[in-house]
Amino acid sequence: MSDVVNAVRAAMPAVRADLEALVKIPAIAFEGLDHEPVRQGANAVQRLLEEAGAAEARQLSHGGGQPSVYAHFPAPAGQPTVLLYAHQDVQPVGDLAKWEQPDPFTVVEKDGRLYGRGVADDKAGVMAHVAALRAYGGKPPVGVKLLIEGEEEFGSPTLEGLLREHQDLLAADVVVIADSQNWRTEVPALTTTLRGVINVYVEVAVLKGAVHSGLFGGPVPDALTALARLVATLHDDAGDVAVAGLVSGRSSDLDYDEAALRHEAGMLPGAEFIGTGRLTERLWSKPTATVLGIDAPGAAESANALQPRARAKVSFRLAAGDSAANALKAVEEHLLANAPWGAEVTVTPEGGLGDPCAIDATGPSYDAARAAFAEAWDGTEPVEIGVGGSIPMIATFQELFPEAAILVTGVEDQYSNPHGPNESLDIAMFERVCVAEALLLEKLKR
Repeated sequence: MSDVVNAVRAAMPAVRADLEALVKIPAIAFEGLDHEPVRQGANAVQRLLEEAGAAEARQLSHGGGQPSVYAHFPAPAGQPTVLLYAHQDVQPVGDLAKWEQPDPFTVVEKDGRLYGRGVADDKAGVMAHVAALRAYGGKPPVGVKLLIEGEEEFGSPTLEGLLREHQDLLAADVVVIADSQNWRTEVPALTTTLRGVINVYVEVAVLKGAVHSGLFGGPVPDALTALARLVATLHDDAGDVAVAGLVSGRSSDLDYDEAALRHEAGMLPGAEFIGTGRLTERLWSKPTATVLGIDAPGAAESANALQPRARAKVSFRLAAGDSAANALKAVEEHLLANAPWGAEVTVTPEGGLGDPCAIDATGPSYDAARAAFAEAWDGTEPVEIGVGGSIPMIATFQELFPEAAILVTGVEDQYSNPHGPNESLDIAMFERVCVAEALLLEKLKR
């Protein structure tokens, strides 16, 4: 395999240059923003795959959604086909003042890492696929199909329809989803569980209109206090989610160092962990409930009045073994049953539901992946990890391609800070990821 490894290493300067060029394209698929950069990103990815030797490269879309790029490198006789997935769209940059570089879309190198929006999530995933194909001069030892999505960060609203519409076109023996992370920069990982997600709006109403807090306060409730009492019922005193019917999944043998987690999360010195069980259980295999925002008067402009209505957006992460439909029913029942002081409570789901998933990582394809990772990491065996975040379309891949082995890999590590300011990519680990994927294609040969 030394020739393959050397070919990847020789290709890395050009791979990095193309990664930096992709990062310059602010491909954000969120509503209300200019989507022309998303189309520019798709065009750039299509050109990269054409230049890498694809027999076919074109763009697919469904239901008016953002374009995905499809490409095909036909299989040599008797060899399996691998579908490589990644996405080229990115999160908004957020507060520019929190970035340590003037332009988040211009990559900056510091202390062995590249910084920029999308450099890890997930444009490096796109370029890992490209690097593996370049290592073989566009003639990989197995068949390769690619699907590079353009709206994953917006929740993939049309991806399921696209997968169903093009199920035969995308069929493969192995699916590699490069949108996760490694346990540490020095320890590769296969992701075998991901939590699902549902978001709901919960609205509390107690009055026909706002009234004077001095004249009516005491016997008459206000909606903000009622809402605070209601969302407080989502957790018990230890901080575990207290919604009956939500499932806790299987736990991992791994555990997190407490000091490392405090540092990586940026916890303040006096803040305490919430919940019970090993930290990895709480991160990967237990449900969560998070109040994302509240509609209410701002503190500075608020009046001395009892508020008639208040609304919160609450997000629930769901453990493997649960389902989004079950969780939504359980959450609705809990919130309605715990309405304080006779308040009217309305629960409205937001957008689509995301099912969790669990992957049985046994069989020849997973053995090949472990061998490829171990070789790329100089003998360090990969571990199996969970991810607390959600990639709901993995469950769709499992449904549509039940015979395919699904490998969830990634280019992120514990310091990548995806979705936040100063997102980054470890340069040395990125090269290992590219080497591992090239080796995987060789090891999947029959």
